[in-house]
Amino acid sequence: MLDFSTSAYYDWLKIKDKRDNKQEKYETAITKIFTGSGNTYGPDRVCGLLRRQGHTASYKRVSSIMKRLGLSSIHNRRRQRSLTDSRNARGKEWPNLVRELDVCEPFQAITSDISYIKTAEGFEYLCKVKDVATGIVLAHTMADNMKAALVTETIKKAKKRWHLPKNCIHHSDLGAQYTAIETQKLLKDLGFQQSFSRAGKPGDNAWSESFFSILKKEAVHWRHFQTRGEARQAIFAYIEGFYNTRRVQKRLGYLSPMEWLSHHTEELLASVA
Repeated sequence: MLDFSTSAYYDWLKIKDKRDNKQEKYETAITKIFTGSGNTYGPDRVCGLLRRQGHTASYKRVSSIMKRLGLSSIHNRRRQRSLTDSRNARGKEWPNLVRELDVCEPFQAITSDISYIKTAEGFEYLCKVKDVATGIVLAHTMADNMKAALVTETIKKAKKRWHLPKNCIHHSDLGAQYTAIETQKLLKDLGFQQSFSRAGKPGDNAWSESFFSILKKEAVHWRHFQTRGEARQAIFAYIEGFYNTRRVQKRLGYLSPMEWLSHHTEELLASVA
């Protein structure tokens, strides 16, 4: 009645089963990538990793599948306020050495800032030092206060753990912790150049703003830390166990910061061999 042969129908069934099986494997790959990210990746990063695994991936298709499967990133657009007070630095000459600078080499410039983590025992303050080119968080320190010692301790950790060259640019906002005499002396003793964002221009330190925004969305929001120790463990696990080593970044070719540095180092050694 439908002018459709029995053999053609069974051929169609075979193709359908094959197509359905392929679709199921594709959706499994998407789900695995998404859950492996701690429910943090959106369609863009999922597409990037699918391509690295040899799949074809269009943003529209992946986005549609994720929506149908209920795979929604925990990201939102909440903005964090700055904790560092720059009022005392206004009107002074504090150089911005990274503005319009093409930072493309590891450890050419590092960036630092302070944020807070709420716990049942009170606020924990987090200072981090991050490499601009690779995105690696070189060091972080948490304390129950935000004095200048929080900053200097983090800088010392970064210097001890990584080969930071002389003339490396240390960039921050104009907060009192960074304009403090002890911080300036430490950076000078290490041979670093000190750079500052312009007053009222948080975008001058977008690397730090972006990191803390991601950290809060992926590791802090919707969690209730009962103790300071619990918060410190969670932040350590996120930075060392995920952000530096496994969290892919689009600007790094969908590699994690440590993966990108490893590839960069291998290419550099090959070029001089």
